[in-house]
Amino acid sequence: MNYVLLAIAIVSEVIATNLLKASDGLSHWLYGGASVAFYAVAGVLLSVVLKQMNVGIAYAIWAGAGIALISLASIVIWKQSLDWAAIAGIALIVAGVALITLKSNTVIG
Repeated sequence: MNYVLLAIAIVSEVIATNLLKASDGLSHWLYGGASVAFYAVAGVLLSVVLKQMNVGIAYAIWAGAGIALISLASIVIWKQSLDWAAIAGIALIVAGVALITLKSNTVIG
């Protein structure tokens, strides 16, 4: 269940970040307000996860998955591009998150 809540928290954070981009420096306050709401959901869910999951592991998964998903969203939604170094770095992050979640015994802490 912790992984499900963490996944929902990560998706909420990705949505919030994209809404923040859409707010154009908070000049579109509706997007900015929705962004704050999604960040709040993400924070509450992360706090629930941290009751049973090691904070370092949870944050590594949160940050790694968030970076990868936001980078993909920036390509799809905002038509931005990534160079080879960014792609390689994201691939290493994804590999690290996979290693942690599949092989580490320190996930629950």
